Amino acid sequence: IYDNMKTAVDKVGRGKQRQVNKRFHAMVGHYLYEPEFCNPAAGWEKGQVEKAVLDARHGLWYDTPPFKSLHELNLWLHDRCQALWPETAHPQMKNRSLAECLADEQSKLMPVPAAFDGFIEISKRVSSTCLITFEHNRYSVPASFANRVISLRVYPERLVIVAEAQVVAEHVRVFNRHKSPGQTIYDWRHYLSVAQRKPGSLRNGAPFLELPDSFRQLRARLIKRPGGDREMADILALVLLHDERQVERAVARSLELGEVSKQHVLNCLSRQGEPSLPQPLKPPPALKLVTEPEANTARYDQLRRSSNDP
Repeated sequence: IYDNMKTAVDKVGRGKQRQVNKRFHAMVGHYLYEPEFCNPAAGWEKGQVEKAVLDARHGLWYDTPPFKSLHELNLWLHDRCQALWPETAHPQMKNRSLAECLADEQSKLMPVPAAFDGFIEISKRVSSTCLITFEHNRYSVPASFANRVISLRVYPERLVIVAEAQVVAEHVRVFNRHKSPGQTIYDWRHYLSVAQRKPGSLRNGAPFLELPDSFRQLRARLIKRPGGDREMADILALVLLHDERQVERAVARSLELGEVSKQHVLNCLSRQGEPSLPQPLKPPPALKLVTEPEANTARYDQLRRSSNDP
């Protein structure tokens, strides 16, 4: 039974008529059940449910630890609920616990399908500065999609950007306090093609202010020399072809050795990819030699004597 929340109902009609939104309808079809909705302004229809939730809170939220994220809270809540099942009586069968009733019913239940991909999809146009706006915040998009329309999938904690049927970017969703100014969330990788065309943007460009520490140290040294901007842009572009952690290690190694150049970073990067020596093989008994070969060159004298015989 659902209340007429906006996340499910677009319009409340007469009686039981409801116009549900597309994503809620898709979720109902995914899990194969029929939803029921309360009548508007009829609080008595959901009183038992709300009272049960209120009673459960006293046991669940007693001595609650702090949480760093909503995901961490949900994990704790999942474990806490399961821990209370053996101690909680069934609402109809008072002499049995919830854990006992679940054990009896579990073999008769249908398997749960794969989790529903619950997102809200919105079309957005990317600005000329490779940004989209959502809830007063701006998020970066790869520069190749500037001035184009993309699809934004909104999840509770993240935003996924899809273009040409592929995920091209992902950001942690940012929430602002009421009437607070919006934020701009950059991913410097999205602007690498811009840096290739305009290497000077690496000096003070906003997307490149939050580079990893090793990259910032390298930039501080390279921009002091002629052509250093171009060299830095080429080094950053290596993350498009290699694992980013390997590139960071190569840059850090180059800084340790005091040789800061594109060629030296490439050299450090290539040495990380050297293949390890193969492990010795143990042949099966059927392939082992019965008679071990001998390193005896005197046997060749027999061939020499036979060739000189008349």
